[in-house]
Amino acid sequence: MTELTQSKKILIFSWSIFDWDNNKKLLNSLIKKSENNSFWDDNITAQKIMRKIAEIQEEIQTWESIQAQASDLLDLAKTGDESFTKDIEVEVISLEKQLEKLELNTLLSASYDKGNALLSINAGAGGTDAQDWAEMLMRMYLRWAEQNDYNTSVLSLSGGEEAGIKSTTILIEGPYAFGYLKAEKGIHRLVRLSPFDAAHRRHTSFVQVEVLPEVASEDPEIVINQEDIEIDVYKSSGAGGQNVQKNATAIRITHLPTGMVVTCQNERSQIQNKENALKVLRGRLYDQKLAAQEKELSKLRGEYQKAEWGNQIRSYVLHPYQMVKDHRTNFEIGNANGVLNGDLNPFIEAFLKMSKNQ
Repeated sequence: MTELTQSKKILIFSWSIFDWDNNKKLLNSLIKKSENNSFWDDNITAQKIMRKIAEIQEEIQTWESIQAQASDLLDLAKTGDESFTKDIEVEVISLEKQLEKLELNTLLSASYDKGNALLSINAGAGGTDAQDWAEMLMRMYLRWAEQNDYNTSVLSLSGGEEAGIKSTTILIEGPYAFGYLKAEKGIHRLVRLSPFDAAHRRHTSFVQVEVLPEVASEDPEIVINQEDIEIDVYKSSGAGGQNVQKNATAIRITHLPTGMVVTCQNERSQIQNKENALKVLRGRLYDQKLAAQEKELSKLRGEYQKAEWGNQIRSYVLHPYQMVKDHRTNFEIGNANGVLNGDLNPFIEAFLKMSKNQ
């Protein structure tokens, strides 16, 4: 396909996939509301409207930028000057990649899809191997976040007895972090020759991955009353020597009505640990509320499944061959090491496209 044809295709595609008319109508309506004299009387609603205005404005600017670039390339291609051919090819490829990502973003329209994510990893059946597998997954998600320009903060971490970790919760911050990572919720299965088996036999391990939205503290749907929580303060565990915490800064919050327990110990500030623990609690309460409304299928996490044989969403096989296969989409890749180094986007894209067609 020539650069000229491809530039035309990009222009047409950008008009067809982005709902310009409705978005501009909504933007004008929200701006009109914000100009009302009583707009800030309801501070929470006003903040929501202002965030929505900023969101729509950013989306429109992004699509207008792509259209302007495509239009410039089209004009350049029409000149017929072959000295520009290579430059046009490079720019067209760049625009196509941007469009692919924006197309995926249009599939993410549920509540909190555009926001941050709280990702929890919990070792399941498999003993030390499962705890090592949990640490491998933690590394995989941290690498994925780094490769996709997301910021990460480890909110809690519980080490294994011999190796690996028992559990961890990571805050992943950036546009659409929750929308993309929803694809990762479920049981992840690893098959390999165990480094912890003296006979070097093949072992199967399971880890549960939970993905929750970061719910804003002012969200009226999730209200945590002070009398409904019990807060315990204790000394956090960690490496010895100079790293031993001498003050009690770790936080454990128990939500009395539901029995939910969340902990956070990675910050040196007790106040910061409390704030992070409340973030996780709000996410879980939101998840529970949605699950109660949709008993058969939760949009955020799906039905709870034990981290054991037969419930896995994805298998990572390192022996006797290498393959990673998602059992929901049947998408598979032979380069298991690449996936474990953070190359998760093909799996996420396959899941989002499948979800759209369901």
